[in-house]
Amino acid sequence: MTDRVPLSGLESQRIATGAEIYWNLTTAPLVEHAIRRGEGRLTKDGALLVDTGKFTGRSVKDKFVVRDATTEDTINWGAINQPMSPEHWANLKTDFLAALKDQDELYVADLFGGSQPEYRVNVRVINQMAWHNLFVRTLLVRPKVDELSGFIPEYTIINLPSFKADPARHGSRSDTVIAVNLTEKMILIGNTEYSGEMKKGVFGLLNFLLPAEGVMPMHCSANIGADGKSAIFFGLSGTGKTTLSADASRTLIGDDEHGWSDTAVFNFEGGCYAKMINLSAEGEPEIYATTKMFGTILENVTMDGETRELDFTDASKTENTRGAYPIEFIPNTSEKNLGPPPSTIIFLTADAFGVLPPIARLTPDQAMYHFLSGYTAKVAGTEIGVTEPTATFSTCFGAAFMPRPPSVYGNLLKKRIAEGGAECWLVNTGWTGGKYGVGKRMPIKETRALLNAALDGSLNNAEFRKDPNFGFEVPVSVPGVDTSILDPRGTWADPAEYDATAAKLVDLFVENFAQFADQVDEGVRQAAPKAAQRQAQQVPTQTAA
Repeated sequence: MTDRVPLSGLESQRIATGAEIYWNLTTAPLVEHAIRRGEGRLTKDGALLVDTGKFTGRSVKDKFVVRDATTEDTINWGAINQPMSPEHWANLKTDFLAALKDQDELYVADLFGGSQPEYRVNVRVINQMAWHNLFVRTLLVRPKVDELSGFIPEYTIINLPSFKADPARHGSRSDTVIAVNLTEKMILIGNTEYSGEMKKGVFGLLNFLLPAEGVMPMHCSANIGADGKSAIFFGLSGTGKTTLSADASRTLIGDDEHGWSDTAVFNFEGGCYAKMINLSAEGEPEIYATTKMFGTILENVTMDGETRELDFTDASKTENTRGAYPIEFIPNTSEKNLGPPPSTIIFLTADAFGVLPPIARLTPDQAMYHFLSGYTAKVAGTEIGVTEPTATFSTCFGAAFMPRPPSVYGNLLKKRIAEGGAECWLVNTGWTGGKYGVGKRMPIKETRALLNAALDGSLNNAEFRKDPNFGFEVPVSVPGVDTSILDPRGTWADPAEYDATAAKLVDLFVENFAQFADQVDEGVRQAAPKAAQRQAQQVPTQTAA
């Protein structure tokens, strides 16, 4: 496969190794290598099943950004964007390059981050594990064969799960490290087999680079309707970004990471990374079908050793079981992974408190407020005595991946909405009829019906009421949707308990948003939920659309 070997090899990057290098292998050879090396097993239907070891998610506390002249005044330093000194980086890089020399085999993939050519970056990924190389090749944008020989890497990721960091020498927190150097354009990943570190590493790069070019990077899914109009779906993990965007009646642009330029919304990736827990053919047929396709990677899913049948309900290893597959495995996908600038913006939240309505219409100021808030709620954990839902506020629905200050992304969104006139909606895919443990999960059938009405514009013809807690507009009735779920207070057995829970959630919103109060204008500040509004808890005023 010499046509896949670039003229610009590792030696051009001053990377030396005695390993046998496998350049830009395609799916079948990488699967064969993974099985030969004992990295995975084939399922009954031909997917590759792997185990990510002790790390079944990202190691957020072990990620660092080198603090230097490039980043000193541009990074939002804190608990998420932790600084690493140039001296510690130099030691880490030296030791990583030394470790490369001792490898027997290495897998190298040359890929694009971003589908719109004028905004994409060339990324070279060097892997110790074959299945990691298959993963990153699946998730990023794959160049055509004739683009590989002249490929010149701009950014390089070196991923060595066998490498153990030394906190004293490398400035890390533990023996696991993810270090980003934006000046040297390199990411080093050590002592974790969780593949998502590579994917989110590229996302972080684009989140840093694109705002300077006027492009808004987004943690969202996106698709296109039959009318040719695009929609984007912001949301944290578990809120439904992948599920709701994989709609057979709409053309999928992507399920997780996108950019919004003057001319397009474009996918950063060439694949999807879906949650597998409790996956079923009935609930998510398009995603379920990918688990039976050769080339799909399944992470930490339970399989019967004899029959090789999968059990998607087993969360004994982790709730974060995942499937990675090329985007073309989903029917009706965008050929170029892009579409026109969005006409509709959906903010997804899984409210485990059972307070928010299944859908609400937002003004531009309210949209800005909820974008900066980035709210969802995690269900009660497995720890003894923990019985209450936990509110999670992740700025811009992706704080862990946003290196610049939140106002940079918030102002870009405000500018884009003002220029394009996109309609904004908040959709709750969480609980109704009570909080987690009492109520039930919002029926996906109802969620899809409400989404479809928002996307085709018919929902604007409904009668709306003003929510007394959050001030946004909520439809009173929608054809084909159970009217009772539209008013969450009415679904609770004890309305007084709902009021108390809603008051608690309002307080959590207000407390969280205090950090942004001085960075936004008065309109956005006024879009906050008002404590005074909830005192009487009167029946909301009906307003016409």
